[in-house]
Amino acid sequence: MKKKWISGILTSVLLLTLVSPVSAQDELELKDEFIYDTLVDRYFNKKIDNDYEVNAVDPAAFNGGDFDGMASEILFVKEMGFTALSIGPVFSTATYDGKSVLDYTEFERHFGTDEEFKELVTEVHDQEMKVIVDIPTQQVNENHVWAIENPEWFTENEDGSLALDTANSEVQEALISVFEEFTETYEVDGYRLQNADQLDPAFILDFSEAMKGAGSSYLLSDREMEETPGFDAVVLPGVEETLRAAYKNFDQDMTGISTIMEQSEGKLIQVDSLLGSRFTADIVDVNGFPPTRWTLLLTQLLTMPGIPVIQYGSEAAMNGVEATESHQILDMAVDKELVDHITDLTSLRNASAALRTGDLEVLHDEDGWLVYKRSNDEETWIVAINNSSSTQNFNLSTDVIGEGKELRGLFESDIIRQGENGEYRVTQDREIAEVFHVTEETSLNTAYIATLAIMYVVFMLFLWFVWRKGKQRKADAAKQKENEKAVQ
Repeated sequence: MKKKWISGILTSVLLLTLVSPVSAQDELELKDEFIYDTLVDRYFNKKIDNDYEVNAVDPAAFNGGDFDGMASEILFVKEMGFTALSIGPVFSTATYDGKSVLDYTEFERHFGTDEEFKELVTEVHDQEMKVIVDIPTQQVNENHVWAIENPEWFTENEDGSLALDTANSEVQEALISVFEEFTETYEVDGYRLQNADQLDPAFILDFSEAMKGAGSSYLLSDREMEETPGFDAVVLPGVEETLRAAYKNFDQDMTGISTIMEQSEGKLIQVDSLLGSRFTADIVDVNGFPPTRWTLLLTQLLTMPGIPVIQYGSEAAMNGVEATESHQILDMAVDKELVDHITDLTSLRNASAALRTGDLEVLHDEDGWLVYKRSNDEETWIVAINNSSSTQNFNLSTDVIGEGKELRGLFESDIIRQGENGEYRVTQDREIAEVFHVTEETSLNTAYIATLAIMYVVFMLFLWFVWRKGKQRKADAAKQKENEKAVQ
């Protein structure tokens, strides 16, 4: 029943707004993207012949994921509604996460060959998605090929890894040259610079212009930072801390949510990153219930302004405090509850410009009870999230909704109509999130009701007729028996 209801709302959105759902990868703007963030080694292992010293039970070792495995299971990501796939670093490396780069001009042998990488990019593009690759420059391996030839390009980190000096003009030229060729050869759609806050601003701008000249679409930051020329989007400062603190349990302080939402347009918004602990670890730490917490948070993340980035495994409430522990191999046989919730929300988000880039108006934000409006000239949505321990109510005025409207709920199938006082009363049970589509109030279909009434009367007459015929047959049978006895 729920699926039919959601499908009906989605259909009405498309018909009423006369907009097509976001789909084709070459038509999207960054503000419309929905990014799935993963690592090649932790996605899916398909080929055995590249499993060099793989140990799937050691969280710090290569676990076996490869390009072929990612290509073969890409529908898992596509069907959840993601429009872009961020696959981490893919270059020759000493560590499974790709950070300890040895050579930017070679693919990591555990991941696959250049032909297999091309096949992965083609498969992602065939699914009308984009491919984003990470570029590590500040924690590369001490045996990086450039370190042997040009040691002056590097400084040494405390852990023994090396950092490229991106203020050095020779370093800038080398990086730009390598990745211009990479972009032209493999037709990737964007890059994410790791440790972005440590890079030279002039390099970022020059690198961005060069990559776009070579055919790349986006340059993203991996860190929370202020807007920087050259980056198409950065992670919104404070977004992870604010969202995690607000949703790790019920009755949390949510006063920072409104501020974050007012700043999030055009920014990358996320609750996790692949740099450290998972949101699930916060939930477990305060004895919360992960499925409920994730459901509320995902509703928030996918209906607020900004460009959502969701880390792999979030659809299964993956846990972990340290980076290796939180980089578990992806379990394809996950419980579908969160997968379905993500899919339902992204179906709406991808079809609705108002939910992606529309105006925001916070209507109520108090005691864990958050209500806000997303709208444009064609459509209006009301998002109500009750993150408290009690049932909450809130009246919406006609100034917010308009006259003669109704609010149709996506998840709980509620329909809210204008009351006698002229207002629309939203009532939400504890720990429930709902997304309402505002439409014209539907009147009762008198012709349909009349047809049902006639059909009911006809059916009752039919039953009465069958009953009378049955009664008559019994009477005739009894009379025939009496006549037979009389003859005997």
